[in-house]
Amino acid sequence: MNQFDARRGFTLVELLVVIAIIGVLVGLLLPAVQAAREAARRMSCSNNFKQIGLAIHNYHSAYNQLPTHGTGTNPLVGANDTANGPWDYWRSSNKGNRVRLSMLVGITPFIEQQALWEAISNPQATGGYPAMGPTPDILAYSPWATNIPGFRCPSDPGLGLPSLGRTNYAACVGDSIVELEFGPWNAYRTNQNNQEDARAAHRGFFRPYDDSFFRDCLDGLSNTIAAGEITTDIGDFDKRTVNWRDNGRQNPAVGAIQNNPTACEGKILPDRPQFWDPAWCPDVNVTQGRGYKWADSQPIYTGVTTILPPNRELCGPYNAPGTKLVAPPSSRHQGGAHVLMGDGAVKFITDSIEAGNSKAAMIRRTVQPGAESPYGLWGALGTRSSREVIDQEF
Repeated sequence: MNQFDARRGFTLVELLVVIAIIGVLVGLLLPAVQAAREAARRMSCSNNFKQIGLAIHNYHSAYNQLPTHGTGTNPLVGANDTANGPWDYWRSSNKGNRVRLSMLVGITPFIEQQALWEAISNPQATGGYPAMGPTPDILAYSPWATNIPGFRCPSDPGLGLPSLGRTNYAACVGDSIVELEFGPWNAYRTNQNNQEDARAAHRGFFRPYDDSFFRDCLDGLSNTIAAGEITTDIGDFDKRTVNWRDNGRQNPAVGAIQNNPTACEGKILPDRPQFWDPAWCPDVNVTQGRGYKWADSQPIYTGVTTILPPNRELCGPYNAPGTKLVAPPSSRHQGGAHVLMGDGAVKFITDSIEAGNSKAAMIRRTVQPGAESPYGLWGALGTRSSREVIDQEF
């Protein structure tokens, strides 16, 4: 047999070299693939936000006002039935929604969810629910449990109970938490001081429980944040998705937070700064996770404030953890979060945006009403008519 006819295979050393080269190439390629996938998810998230911005503009064109953030039906049964008034927002009701519907409910017909809107706005044949539905915490009412793809960021892994229909997009209510759970008109707030507090403090694109209009944005639609991206809770004590409170020791108090929005930062794990210290979270309510109810106007679910910069901690009082809430935007994207401007533009705001004095007291009736936001460029972007000049790139 000719020596050139002999078949010769790979040696073990050659095989190991080839395998090692393949391993190196895969190791180099995987991060690039992951980065490309996240870039695609981030672009999809931005496109969702643009559609929401377009829906808000179409709503305003149709009704000559913005969709109200904190609206709906009054479940008052009789003239003396004070126990079932809409101001008892914390009570569940099958008779009405206690004026708790978010602005996201109003725009559903404008994001190709006409069938869902018809189910909400008309009394259902089964279940006996009224038009515009019960309070947004009723699991048996199927519209509130519906997950709308246009309200979800592809980078967010949150899924399933104890949430209902989740959202990653929330209305901007400005740079103060004062009276966020009540509007200036609400019958529960008969004290004139409370009503004046609400009027002085509600400086955002959306005024809770009150009508809002494009013409209110005297700073310009392109200089006013309309909505922000939020991360939904997955049950891991993330400081961005669940609010710390100590109900037993009545801490923190609402007054402390109004005078210092960073009142909760001491309860974060020093070696894991994205998470609360479990030892300080004895009263976390598992149903009050960030973004858990797209139909509910309470800040924990569908509100953002421009007080602390993106991806900072939530901070609310022990007795109203989901309502009077320092609620920064947050995201699963690296380094920041998307915001929707009043003119429909979507921008990515970094965690390091200039945010003034984060320990400054919030503007309200007794604290410099009408003053510039104490929270720097970030706070100025969240207010609609404080005459702040935006002369920086963001």
